[in-house]
Amino acid sequence: MSKRIVCLRHGQTLWNVEHRFQGHTDIPLDETGIAQAARAASLLAALRPTMIVSSDLRRANDTALALAGIVGLDVSVDKDFRERGGGAWEGLTREEIAARWPAEYVAWEAPDGEPVPDVADRVGAALRRWAGQLDGDGLLVVASHGAALRLGIAHLLGLPQELWSALGGLGNCSWSVLEEGRRGWRLLEHNAGTLPEPVNSDDTPESAS
Repeated sequence: MSKRIVCLRHGQTLWNVEHRFQGHTDIPLDETGIAQAARAASLLAALRPTMIVSSDLRRANDTALALAGIVGLDVSVDKDFRERGGGAWEGLTREEIAARWPAEYVAWEAPDGEPVPDVADRVGAALRRWAGQLDGDGLLVVASHGAALRLGIAHLLGLPQELWSALGGLGNCSWSVLEEGRRGWRLLEHNAGTLPEPVNSDDTPESAS
């Protein structure tokens, strides 16, 4: 028996479509995002989750609630699963960011935003904390955000920072599956749920391409 975590990115928002940095801004799902959440819920319900946790931002929480309504579980909310804070970049398109902060855009580090290592530590620690509450064969679904989940997964797997870019981004309402083994956590699936398609995310341009 092994514990598993499904890391589920939220459904599409209007700012995703417009390529705007969302960060901590509380943007709702658009019509497509609501349909994506319903589809993902119908598929993930077959895994019989035993616990569901989400970010406190409604695009993630509403995605989690779509699954909870099918499997009959409550959704716990944890602010540590929020997206990476973008500071002054929030609400701006990638083109606007590149024009105003060319050097910072290349590094993908907002001058007043949340540093990448801090996000990895925050989300990775939250994944471990909630997984610690599972029974031996429990399945935790975490509804969160693209950059937050990618960095949290890298942290949970124990990857050194120079290898974090080896993990690609997550599409809207796609998910990754982790399983705890004798030597720690391992990645079983990544960005599953759809055929490969462009990723519109707050994550790095390389991860989102």
